[in-house]
Amino acid sequence: MHVGIAGAGLLGRLAAWRLAQRGCSVSVFDPAAGPQPTFDGQGAAAFTAAGLLSPMAERDVASDRVAQLGWRSIALWRGIVQALPGSPFFADRGSLLLVHRGDLGTAQRTLARLPTPGTGAHAPVALTNDKLTAIEPALRGVSHAWLLPGEGQIDPVQTLRALHDGAPSVHWHWGQRVIDLAPGTLRLADGSWRRFDAVLDLRGLGARPELPLRGVRGETVWLRAPGHGLTRPLRLLHPRHRIYIAPRPGDVLVVGASEVESEDRSEVSLKSAVELMSAAQSVMPALQEARILRLDRNLRPALPDHEPRIDTQPGLARINGLFRHGWLMAPALVDDTLRAMELA
Repeated sequence: MHVGIAGAGLLGRLAAWRLAQRGCSVSVFDPAAGPQPTFDGQGAAAFTAAGLLSPMAERDVASDRVAQLGWRSIALWRGIVQALPGSPFFADRGSLLLVHRGDLGTAQRTLARLPTPGTGAHAPVALTNDKLTAIEPALRGVSHAWLLPGEGQIDPVQTLRALHDGAPSVHWHWGQRVIDLAPGTLRLADGSWRRFDAVLDLRGLGARPELPLRGVRGETVWLRAPGHGLTRPLRLLHPRHRIYIAPRPGDVLVVGASEVESEDRSEVSLKSAVELMSAAQSVMPALQEARILRLDRNLRPALPDHEPRIDTQPGLARINGLFRHGWLMAPALVDDTLRAMELA
């Protein structure tokens, strides 16, 4: 089978790697200049993401379907990273929900919306200050904390690079934008058509106007904090924000907020940066000596219902609308799509 893929973001690279493993001839087309991140707000949104794999924490604002796809994907990611060159960073030690004293009501409302045991999730585990200090000594000044067992994290930059480098048989066509497609065919910006046995449309926002997509801005601050000691991702619950901190290899921490309703791709504002870093320092006082490595932003593709969408017909499949759950759901969505296309 010769398969053409439009888009070399997370879905495109993961699908290309899967198909190459199964002996397909794969060609991927993407407008980016090459496979590496640019961190300018223009490339694949997956490079900007924190890589949180949190089906339980996301259940606060996401559906049962998203959570179920997430639990499946955590198990899939475990096997994928082991098979990739360099074994990208992956961990599933659970994540933390934290609140300061005045925000306990926000935490109680959030916990009330989480699924009960027996729905595929573990129950949140309340932690005393002593227990929190025992598992995460770097955290201070927190009034209440809960451990969400089974949740995890992945390093997006390492994994995207490994998906590309681990598929040397794939034909990567950089600097080539797909502007139209149909079953078995892709049309490039130069007007040429390419024919395949099957086509996958994995372009994210590039699939407009065929799909009613909007971009949702995500912003992150990358910090280097030698010896920070944090071993699990955390969310600090706040009436206005859901601030997260994700530890990465090399003493790096990624701090972000879940969403901003804007398609602005410009640089991170002073207000956003100050709010993110102040919130992070409020639970990790040692971050006052951290160094700012990068302020990054990008747009994530969202459909009106915030649900992922798979459309298949003979010779053509589309996946889109991953919103802020791309890393959480991608492996399960790709596998379901390839199975529906009889490419699995």
